Amino acid sequence: MSDRIYNVLFLCTGNSARSILGEALLNHVGAGRFRAFSAGSTPKGSVHPLTLETLATAGIAIDGLRSKSWEEFAVPGAPVMDFVFTVCDNAANEACPIWPGQPMTAHWGLEDPAAVEGTDFQRRAAFAATLRYLRNRIGAFVNLPLASIDRMALNSRLEGIGAMDGTTTKSSNVA
Repeated sequence: MSDRIYNVLFLCTGNSARSILGEALLNHVGAGRFRAFSAGSTPKGSVHPLTLETLATAGIAIDGLRSKSWEEFAVPGAPVMDFVFTVCDNAANEACPIWPGQPMTAHWGLEDPAAVEGTDFQRRAAFAATLRYLRNRIGAFVNLPLASIDRMALNSRLEGIGAMDGTTTKSSNVA
């Protein structure tokens, strides 16, 4: 087994819900093999309170989570990403920065739980569902044989993960 640690960036427009959930969850279940980050094209500047509540309820650490621009990861000295996953359709269709290291990319589109209107129960349920969809995708991702799979086969698998339950689109066009 390789001692390599893979850097993974989850992207969304606002970086307040889906991408933050992905970052925290992968850091939680990645067993030290992955270092996850998140960012947004136009970050909200704060993490949605239900994002933090959902993670804390699931027993996932929330310390240090913050809403930030994807520009932080496109500058010299930033961690070099191995994988970049967009989790919202808007971010997937935007012109992304040039990522150092030419990471593998895929679109894992999910509905925005922060956009759900309704009762507190309905809003919390939307966040819980998003976390569940991400848990399924991240579970599939961390179990890929990354050290022994060729780039084309890996790309196909990443796209397949993005098409799992909860997807907002079947498209996988990621810059």
